[in-house]
Amino acid sequence: MAAGSGNTGRNRQLVPEAHKALDDMKYEIAREFNLPVTQGSEDYWGNLTAQQCGKVGGEMVKRLIAMAQNQLK
Repeated sequence: MAAGSGNTGRNRQLVPEAHKALDDMKYEIAREFNLPVTQGSEDYWGNLTAQQCGKVGGEMVKRLIAMAQNQLK
């Protein structure tokens, strides 16, 4: 970890193999919300508002919770 990076390690991926699936989900949701981002754009979302980004993240959480609940049935 670089000095002064601000990353305390809390955001490390617990299952690195899931990165692509989560990234695909993020961009799928962004498309559904008609947001102007494209996969492969180096994850630059600076042209979006915090509210727009939050909607994508919130929808991801909802879907992941639903997936986990279905697995527990």
